[in-house]
Amino acid sequence: MFKHQGKARTLKHNLNIASLLSFVAGIVNVAGFLSVQKLTTNVTGHFAFFVDEIFQLHFWNGFVYFLYIFFFLCGAFVSSILLEVKIRKNSPTFYTIPIVVEIVILITIALLGNHLQIDNPNTIAFSLLFAMGLQNALVTKISNATVRTTHLTGLFTDLGIELSQLFFYKEVYQKEKLYASIKLRFTIISFFFTGGIIGGWFYSYIEFKVLLLASATLIFGLIYDYIKLKLIVLHRKLHNT
Repeated sequence: MFKHQGKARTLKHNLNIASLLSFVAGIVNVAGFLSVQKLTTNVTGHFAFFVDEIFQLHFWNGFVYFLYIFFFLCGAFVSSILLEVKIRKNSPTFYTIPIVVEIVILITIALLGNHLQIDNPNTIAFSLLFAMGLQNALVTKISNATVRTTHLTGLFTDLGIELSQLFFYKEVYQKEKLYASIKLRFTIISFFFTGGIIGGWFYSYIEFKVLLLASATLIFGLIYDYIKLKLIVLHRKLHNT
């Protein structure tokens, strides 16, 4: 799911990672909005608010919105640095550290969120935006920008374009490629919505602890890939002997 990069990835690899990470993003998106009324998986809206606050000469509020954007950027930057270091060392588990950092952040907010919500609500938004920056850079890097899981604007744009192309693409190989791409878009959108619905329902009962579900999902993904990698290595050893 995680270990294949670029051209080595198949549609199945992308579908697996898309469903898992978009589900996590859906949970984080709803949990962040319900807790601090801020978008915590993308920065498009924050940029608009940043400009609005600056024009109204509310410089402190504008600075806070700038920090939302900055923390998402920092998450993407840190994730990319960690990936490059591991990839250059030919580590088969190059993807592990960014995901572990994301898991730690989500668990921390899950456990401390109720206290932070009263005294430091922006810390929650900063942390979740950083975590989503980590995740978005990770999946963008390993899928060669084929999969993005933290926001839907571009996905709906691409989906609209591809649905229109169904009326014009007649060649078999063109249609197969188009159907695969549409399936991937629908998978990301549906799991993002599913994560949001489940996250919203659980948040009404357990509040920030719903992020433990997102963390557990990521842990499941790591364990799944670890076991699969070990089985592949074992199979090769047995085959060589």
